[in-house]
Amino acid sequence: MGKGLLVIDIQNDYFPGGAFPLWNSEGILENIEQAIKKAKAKDMPVILVQHVADADGKAPFFNKGSEGVKLHPKVLSLAPGHIVVKEFADGFFKTSLEKTLSALGVDELLVCGMMTQNCVTHTAISKSAEKYKVTVLGDCCTTVNEILHLIALNGLSTRVDICSFDAI
Repeated sequence: MGKGLLVIDIQNDYFPGGAFPLWNSEGILENIEQAIKKAKAKDMPVILVQHVADADGKAPFFNKGSEGVKLHPKVLSLAPGHIVVKEFADGFFKTSLEKTLSALGVDELLVCGMMTQNCVTHTAISKSAEKYKVTVLGDCCTTVNEILHLIALNGLSTRVDICSFDAI
């Protein structure tokens, strides 16, 4: 058993020109790229999670078939192997994530992604995540602004470890 890097929702809609650009998304992308490279250098599996809105097409972003729903090409090029698609904030809820982690022998999760207060938090403290040792890479997460990001990390800190991608 070992560590796995879980990269949540690094999708085009969250970047400049997308439907819902986030605070410091380009800087966070650079950190995530470094985290993926470090993980791969240690033969650590990298699992990408992609949010696809439900099929009614009424969501404000991440609509199926749109350019914005696609995983960012830099992340996809670094870690194309394991992609889990979700419709809800919790990356475990009604997805193949647990099955994927089990097949990869993962018992410790390093979690990063977008948005800190929503999908990152809901996945990190999911009921299904309780069987894993969970660490959130705080410098590899972002949301709509810095203060909300910091509040979310503070809230998470009572349930999971928070560290930098340098710890990989």
